Order: sequence, then structure tokens, then C-alpha cells
Amino acid sequence: MHLDVQDLRNFYYRTKLGRAAQKAIREQVRAFWPNAHGDSLAGYGFAIPLLRPLMVEARRTIALMPGGQGVMPWPPGQDNISVLCEETLMPLQTGFLDKLILLHGLETSDTPGRLLQECYRVLGPGGRALFIVPNRAGLWARNDRTPFGYGRPYSLSQLEGLLRSYDFKPQGHAAALYQPVSEKRFWLRSAGLMERWGRSITGRFAGGVLIVEATKRVPARAGGAGAAARTPLRILEGASRPVPGRALQKDDGWCANR
Repeated sequence: MHLDVQDLRNFYYRTKLGRAAQKAIREQVRAFWPNAHGDSLAGYGFAIPLLRPLMVEARRTIALMPGGQGVMPWPPGQDNISVLCEETLMPLQTGFLDKLILLHGLETSDTPGRLLQECYRVLGPGGRALFIVPNRAGLWARNDRTPFGYGRPYSLSQLEGLLRSYDFKPQGHAAALYQPVSEKRFWLRSAGLMERWGRSITGRFAGGVLIVEATKRVPARAGGAGAAARTPLRILEGASRPVPGRALQKDDGWCANR
């Protein structure tokens, strides 16, 4: 279930812990994507804290916010680029995006598979996505004082397995938020040091969030989950031709030999 957009905004922009979390995740996003020059970029969920440094380089930027969460105008003081949408029906053309960031989107979705199908659709060939989710082994997923304590946490193998089943190919992974879930001044002042220490010593296991970069598999696998198509409603086509092998039954009102 999605968190309310006001709660997310208050955490990231009005608390010291939220600003520290924003900075730590941004650094890892920049490590994956040093620039976004000329790219069509979108964020889904509540990804606007991560879009700010990239939007000045991107050709176009869109902030997609799911209906269950709600939407807020963004960026302040500029033309609005945030859009309220259904998670399985993004208002984008097929293959429109070069880069996509999901933050507070996948773990709170009631239909994560269908969301991944939609992400696959809107990404163009060679497009890249960053999936950012709470780490099942981390401390942040066990504390509901932050948005990372809600929804479905993942281990790295679970997340990468899910992405592969929907025709994404993981390219790399990282973790962030090694600092404790605390607003005490000592921990906040030590946050940068703890992030560097955590990345060099403990790897992905102690980080509060996992970040996986993935590309879409082109073409999609035949019969793969990401290539699923809805079965059309045959009744809408009318009785244009007989259905072979169907014998009329008595409960049809007719006898088979009549």
C-alpha cells in the first residue's frame, strides 16, 4: 500500500534524517549515472528527491506519482512536471524513456509484476532503470519511522530474480543508508563517513536500501512474464465462423442428432 505523498514530502524535505537519506541515495544514483545529457528521464513513486540533479542535464523530465499515493506540484517555482497516474497505465508512449528511477514504487505496489511490465513498455531499446527498494537485511526496513519501513522489503537475489522474470537484465547493484535510523546529532554528522565505510566494508548486507540497475531485454523472451499479453474477449468478435468440435448439447435446447 502506498504512503501518502504529504508524509513522503515531510520526511525528505522537513526532517534532518530524510535529507541525510536523500543525500546518501543521490550519491549512489550519480555513481550509476554520472550524467543524463540529452536523455528522456522519469521517476516513478516518490523519486523527485533524486531527479533534481539530473533534470538540469536531461532533455525532458517527468515525475510520475501513483494514484494511491497522491501527487504534489514539482518543482517549486517552475513549470509543473509531476503527473498523477495509474501504476499499470503510465501516460507515456511505448519506448519513450531513456532512464527511469523507481523509489517508493515497487515495494508498495499491490501488483508489482504489472508495474514491471509497464516499466518495460515505456523504456526504449537500451533504456536503463534504477530500482530502489528497502533491504530485507537492513535496519531501515525494520523501523516504521521512515518510508522504508513500509511495503515489501527485498533481498538482492529476490529483487534481481523478479526483474529477470519480467525481462529485465540486472547490470549492477549497490546499497545505501548505512547510518542508524536516528536523528541524534552525532549520527547525522557521521552519516557521510558511515556511508563510505559501509560501502567499502560491509557491502550490500547492512545498507538500508538496495539499488539495482537493469536494462530491458530486447526482444522479450517468448512466453516470458514480461511479454505477457491479455487474452482478447472473443465474444466481441461475433460468431463469424463455427467453432470446430463443438457438439450441441441437450441443455442448448437442441439434440445433437436433430
